[in-house]
Amino acid sequence: MVQGYRISTDKKHLDIDVIYDFISASYWASGIPKHTLEKAISNSFCFGVYDSHDSQVGFARLITDRATFAYLADVFVLENHRGKGLSKWLVESIVSHPELQGLRRIVLATRDAHGLYAQYGFQTIENQGMFMQIWDPDVYRESR
Repeated sequence: MVQGYRISTDKKHLDIDVIYDFISASYWASGIPKHTLEKAISNSFCFGVYDSHDSQVGFARLITDRATFAYLADVFVLENHRGKGLSKWLVESIVSHPELQGLRRIVLATRDAHGLYAQYGFQTIENQGMFMQIWDPDVYRESR
């Protein structure tokens, strides 16, 4: 727990504008259409981080069946709230959440936060050859 902040999985509290402003400018989802992000959120298990004024300052979502598998995505804490341990608290809240216990696999992709996730048991994938993907990095470009 971080003094003056709270984490909730109640989607009613999510501030879609704050989430969209951050995610649509991120390296992993630059230019994502708002309706696409809204659909992704509605079909995900979401965690919001809020300050003492109930303003959203962080977010993460899992694509999961809540029984065997989860993909952790769209994790962020707004820049002016960093350095307070919120990212650690958010990841810890996710991996210890009662509805996510017993999963066989939780995966994520990150370019720059390996150290954060390693603290909570995430490791690089040893047998990368068994994973496959369909990858379309230009899917959000309007000229398509």
